[in-house]
Amino acid sequence: MNPAPDENAIRRAGLINGFSAYLLWGIMPLLFAAAVPTGALELVSHRVIWSLAFCTVLLVFTGGFSRTLQILRSPRTFGLLVLASVLIAINWTTFIYGVETNQLVEVSLGYYLNPLISIGLGVLFLGEKLRPLQWTAVGFGLLAVIIVGVGLGRMPYLSFTVALSFGLYGLVKNKVGGRVGALEGMTVESLVLAVPSAIYLIALGSQGLQTFTGFGAWHVVVIIVTGPATAIPLILFSAAARRIPLSWVGMLQYITPTLQFILGITVLGEAMSTPRWIGFFIIWIAVVLLCADMLRHSRRR
Repeated sequence: MNPAPDENAIRRAGLINGFSAYLLWGIMPLLFAAAVPTGALELVSHRVIWSLAFCTVLLVFTGGFSRTLQILRSPRTFGLLVLASVLIAINWTTFIYGVETNQLVEVSLGYYLNPLISIGLGVLFLGEKLRPLQWTAVGFGLLAVIIVGVGLGRMPYLSFTVALSFGLYGLVKNKVGGRVGALEGMTVESLVLAVPSAIYLIALGSQGLQTFTGFGAWHVVVIIVTGPATAIPLILFSAAARRIPLSWVGMLQYITPTLQFILGITVLGEAMSTPRWIGFFIIWIAVVLLCADMLRHSRRR
């Protein structure tokens, strides 16, 4: 039985929202590359401050202040969001550092690994059971990391840091559950990080090391835009997740690392050794297996 016309429209809107969110996340390295010579910690600090400002404006228009205050009054929810804010700060800093040091391809591998990390965390902490194709995909993922590591001559620590921090972030957000909206949750996370971010920026300014105002008006605009660029994809993602099946969301997420991979080897000119190509080919096999498993499981349900 085909979905009703209204349901078709809802799913189309969900797909557009989801595609837009992952597209924006995929091209975000270009924004961070344009912010050079601002360092990773300084840029993350600005990102937090301008994200908080943007979220505050959105709360004014959505009337979300009361919901945000309820979160702040709940010790358990607030505590989980504090942990989430630390994890996402680690993720952002690693991501920006990878862009600034021409290691975007390694970062993109982390986002390919992220679903596999999330699966593992689900088994360890949520008691979830893996299906055969998921076990196979996890095995391919581990093999890919080993091969890429051999090619690099070291452990791909950026990939692991990105994947593990975002996987743990997702686990914490899962614990928060549906009690916290995307905008309110992001506002609280930005608020938690705003104090250390402001202290860091003030310290940089007092030492004459800040880069916010020393490189022209365009540089100022780029840094300010990191705020909306952080919030808008998350809002689009939340809109998509409410309108389309989770399996569709799971497949759409591979848009982001694929775009990052392409940008890394084209725009940023990163070299691809033979072990890297082999490792990425294997991780793409893992992606296909995961997508096939999600589709089959969705149809059964």
